[in-house]
Amino acid sequence: MTRQMSKGKCSFCNATFSKAAITKHLKSCEQRKAVSETSSEKRKLQKTKGFHLVVEGRGLPEYWMHLSVPAKTTLEGLDGFLRDIWLECCGHLSAFTIEGTRYSISPMREYDERGMKVALGDVLGPGMKFYHEYDFGTTTELTLRVASELEGEAKSMSVQLLARNDPPSIACESCGKIAAQVCAECIWSGKGWLCDECARKHECSEEMLLPVVNSPRVGMCGYTG
Repeated sequence: MTRQMSKGKCSFCNATFSKAAITKHLKSCEQRKAVSETSSEKRKLQKTKGFHLVVEGRGLPEYWMHLSVPAKTTLEGLDGFLRDIWLECCGHLSAFTIEGTRYSISPMREYDERGMKVALGDVLGPGMKFYHEYDFGTTTELTLRVASELEGEAKSMSVQLLARNDPPSIACESCGKIAAQVCAECIWSGKGWLCDECARKHECSEEMLLPVVNSPRVGMCGYTG
């Protein structure tokens, strides 16, 4: 898949920005400020600490998200959000790696793994980079970074989507039209992106075809979005 300039939309004003510019925009977005101020009033000005996280596909940086996450949210809660929006297909195992410590959804003590029932505020800080893996067979890896600490914005214990990349425009390798399907076998060699018409002629079996979706797990296992 050819690399292209990645753009995405702000969840508050729906305006489109480049990946490089979206962080700066989120700091000044007037609609976001209005939502934050309204939420603070409803909570009677009770301050809530949280984190601004930037998430992207490890090795697939064209897929990215910006999240607002309360500091009280557990790694398990963040894992659930990532599964729901980007990853879940067959109930696979998953794990975070934070400063050399592995936090697993199903920890194996013999490998010195810890569980995910740990609050983000206990393990994260500004500028920290950490990693997430989903499915230890056909693995999708993510890189997460703490862009900043937040105060007074996060709602209860929920993870909030601030911005997300627009779907990359991927060309059919046979005719150049926009690809709608991808071969789960050919993708390993960087090929297999096909429009619906060309997919019917593809040499691999029909069972190997998966829909092109806006996720770094596209073409993996049985993921359909």
